[in-house]
This record gives sequence, C-alpha cells and structure tokens, in this order.
Amino acid sequence: MQDEQRRKWPMYIWCEATPTPEATPNAPPPNFAETLPTEMSVRIFSELDAGSLCSASETCRLWRDIIEESDHLWRGACLQVRAVCRREVDRDRRDGLSWKVTLARNYTRSRLKWDWLRGGFSHVRSPDELRGRTMVPLDADTWGEILQAELDR
Repeated sequence: MQDEQRRKWPMYIWCEATPTPEATPNAPPPNFAETLPTEMSVRIFSELDAGSLCSASETCRLWRDIIEESDHLWRGACLQVRAVCRREVDRDRRDGLSWKVTLARNYTRSRLKWDWLRGGFSHVRSPDELRGRTMVPLDADTWGEILQAELDR
C-alpha cells in the first residue's frame, strides 16, 4: 500500500538552477533554434505556411540558415501548389530546381489559376474590375483548362 502511494506522488529531480528571465532582465529570451537540434527546429518550422516561413527566415540569421538550407520545409507548400499547377511544378523539378525556387516561381500562378478555375473571374465585365489583382502569364494548356471550367459552369 505504501509503495502505491509513493508511485502516485510527483517525482522531482533537482538540478542546478539556471538563471530565469527575471534574474537577468536585460537578457533576450532564449531562442529555441539555439538550444534544440536542427532537426527539431526544422520540425517546428514545418508547421508554418510558405508566407510564415518567409517571415520567420527574416527573424534572425540562425533561423534564416535553417529555413534556407532545409529543402524539406518548402516541399509541403510546393506540393499544395502542384495540386493546381502540376505541369509547371513537374517541369521545374525535372529541370533540377529546388522546392523553394519551384514554389517561388509557381505560387502566384497557382493562386491566379485557382481563382479562374473556381469561377472567381466569371463575371468580370471590364479590366477595371481586375485592378489590384496580380496577374501572371498563363500557358495555352492552362487557358484551355480555364475555358473548359467556364463551359462546364
């Protein structure tokens, strides 16, 4: 019975105290990327979307290096773009471009193509209605897909 009670009590491990932020008020907060293995930092960064990754890479030199050197981080976002722009992404990857470069080359195109395919421009009556929209060149096959989507509506 006494052994069972002992197992239910929390166990505390005493270790040498490290200075807390209150003890050193002028010290910057700890940077997780400095204390964790790089693989763990990459795992944390992998939870971010492409825009947040770009912002995070501007935070500090260490974060930039980790994000820039990890092709894996850009792969997930690039595969989402590939769902809309398969030909373009496959061509860029076949040409040996990194996931990040492939994403940068095709992100805006995929957003625009997705807007066209879902009917976002079906009722545009003049170029003035497109002011403020980022437009990029689309190839003939893409225009064929868009036209077919319009005809199917």
